[in-house]
Amino acid sequence: MARLRVPRRIGRPRVTPDAVLADKAYSSRAIRRHLRRRGIRAVIPQPADQTANRKRLGSRGGRPPAFDRETYKQRNTVERCIN
Repeated sequence: MARLRVPRRIGRPRVTPDAVLADKAYSSRAIRRHLRRRGIRAVIPQPADQTANRKRLGSRGGRPPAFDRETYKQRNTVERCIN
C-alpha cells in the first residue's frame, strides 16, 4: 500500500483510495481493521463460513460488515481489463 498512488489533476497525489474491492479470500478481520483505520471503505464479500459462524454466535456475533453489490460488480470489469 505504501507504493500506491491514485492520480489526480493538480496538487499532491492521493495515497489512499476511496474503496478497496477484493474477493472473499481477503475477508479477514485484520485486513478490514487495517482499511478501517486508514479510512478506506472495504468492498469485500463475506465467505459463507464466516457468515455461518457469526450467525451461530447470535447477538455476540455482531453486525455483518457493509457490502455494496453495485461497486463489487465493477471489480469484474477491472479484472477483465488486466487479465
